[in-house]
Amino acid sequence: MRLDGSLKKIVSRFGFVQKGLPNLNTSRLASNIISSLASKNIKKRGCSCPGNANKPLLTGFSAGDIMSFNPVTPIPQVGGADLENNKLDSFRSFVASMIAEFSGKSAEDILALLEVPKNSDHGNIAIAIPKLRVQGNPSQIAKQWVEKFSPNEYITSCTASGHYLNFEINKLLLANILLDDIYKRKEKYGTNQSGAGKKALVEFSSPNIAKPFHAGHLRSTIIGNFVKNVHDANGWETIGLNYLGDWGKQYGLLAVGFEKYGTERELLNNPIKHLYDIYVKINKDVDEDETINDQARAYFKKMEEGTLTFSYIIYIKNLIISYSSGDETSLILWKKFRDLSIEKYKDTYARLNINFDVYSGESQVSNESNNRALDILKEKNILKESDGALIIDLKQYKLDIAVVQKNDGTTLYITRDIGAAMERYEKYKFDAMYYVVASQQDLHLKQLFKILALMGFEWVDRCKHINFGMVNGMSTRKGTAVFLDDILEQTKESMHEVMRQNEKKYSQVENPDQVADIIGISAVMIQDMSAKRIRNYTFKWDRMFSFEGDTGPYLQYAHARLCSIERNCGFEINPNIDISLLSEKSALDLIDMVAQYPDFVKGALNTLEPCTIVTYAMKLSHTVSVALETLWVLGQEHKIAEARLLMYWACRITLGNALKLLGLTPLERM
Repeated sequence: MRLDGSLKKIVSRFGFVQKGLPNLNTSRLASNIISSLASKNIKKRGCSCPGNANKPLLTGFSAGDIMSFNPVTPIPQVGGADLENNKLDSFRSFVASMIAEFSGKSAEDILALLEVPKNSDHGNIAIAIPKLRVQGNPSQIAKQWVEKFSPNEYITSCTASGHYLNFEINKLLLANILLDDIYKRKEKYGTNQSGAGKKALVEFSSPNIAKPFHAGHLRSTIIGNFVKNVHDANGWETIGLNYLGDWGKQYGLLAVGFEKYGTERELLNNPIKHLYDIYVKINKDVDEDETINDQARAYFKKMEEGTLTFSYIIYIKNLIISYSSGDETSLILWKKFRDLSIEKYKDTYARLNINFDVYSGESQVSNESNNRALDILKEKNILKESDGALIIDLKQYKLDIAVVQKNDGTTLYITRDIGAAMERYEKYKFDAMYYVVASQQDLHLKQLFKILALMGFEWVDRCKHINFGMVNGMSTRKGTAVFLDDILEQTKESMHEVMRQNEKKYSQVENPDQVADIIGISAVMIQDMSAKRIRNYTFKWDRMFSFEGDTGPYLQYAHARLCSIERNCGFEINPNIDISLLSEKSALDLIDMVAQYPDFVKGALNTLEPCTIVTYAMKLSHTVSVALETLWVLGQEHKIAEARLLMYWACRITLGNALKLLGLTPLERM
């Protein structure tokens, strides 16, 4: 056929045949383009197609369409594919449709089974034939399907490797589509709307008032912030909630301790540190005088009942003097402790680039909700009395016994958690609620969820515990806690010393103190998020100060290096580049890595593991480093320099988006 021959000549002249796609079957591709053109609605291009569908093809579609990587083959519509937000899904849709035609299986089901080959020599998309559950020898089936394969502009080759079927994609076409998408979306690249219309409530950080914000609290804070960010990136509406530990006997103990050791001046100067010192001292006193515990319990009972009067508060170091005698002021001292602590916490959160939508706490759960919870438990015969206390026997579920009310009538943590869960669902009608709490509380959260289920709340299935390992070597009670502010200050100073070693670069940094702080925070956070969150680790200063290998400072350096290429090149980003100039293997590998980012964002929603994004950011940075060894921008012919600059700019956007997803602030200079 004359047209067939013409297209073969056009296809054979593609630069990428020799450079990037050596396995391309030009005869099959030409034939397949003809078939695709015949089925396409050419009227959209101002042409008609009466009678013979092939007749007006060259009128509607020029050779330039193909040479400029404008595909004409319609993308199959496959359920589960996100063609708008994930450009790799266009290629996967073709593969899924081909396999569906070969196997008779659903293309949507096949799409979910597609993999990225571990060995890049095996192509870009793969599927294990046994997963399809088709009858016959998987290896033989793979070979048979290779024979049936026809290439198109998207999928250029298909090979069999044992029971795997491997597909090679048109990487330059991917580059063209991808770079255009990133140029348009910029900071939105990688996000999607799969969670649109859904609401997630994320409870995280949740330090105890009057206890230090240490590395243990850091884990909940940065993991919880990541969980929130991932849901945001996947189109959910999110609410970040800080559920402070601001109630209980320990506040009675703190009040007693403040009378003995506290001062107004030190409280206002550094509330967290001062209250922590008091907490440690009064706990040591308890070891010698058990009656202090009795005083603390009595104080807290009056706090819950709201019956502690000004005459009692005035006794606590004469701290509160602005209320007239006879006022109900049982919560005044506690409120002062709480408000001052929150203001101090906010400074630390701001430093970590974290904001909360709601500051709540145990104290904010109303007595009405607590009483309503107890009433429901009684109505459903879930409660039992034991030595004057109210308990729930969960032994049949292998969850031991939960005490919900002490014999003195005061509530416990789990009582308030039940009331809080009820209030939250009534207020927010969430689709998911996450408790980002250490694995040390696994039993507590299992008890909570089981109790809510026994109470008949169907929404309990939406409650999930995001647990993580402990940071060993700390105890607020023993006075050996390491304050997070101290960690951040020391990492900042350590980074400052490193920065000062290069006087020329140091002088170019506008705000070296702030940059050193961000790099120090990056070091702390990436070290903490590099492994799966369930793993325990022992707190060590040298671990936080490590600036070699796969670290936070390395990621910041990779981002800053990409920014410097843009600053120093001497020309603006041009989105209309010649894609064929990016045909080197290291360039195509880089495009492939950037294209995978939306997969990692979507996958992170399933695992909620920060380490997946850390690993991606490291791989991207390494791939950039390899490319920069040979693919320079400065000193190159202008069109080549423009093409490479756009590629590196897209890498910078993608790496920056990944760092922000982790909760970091990407640096432009360091």
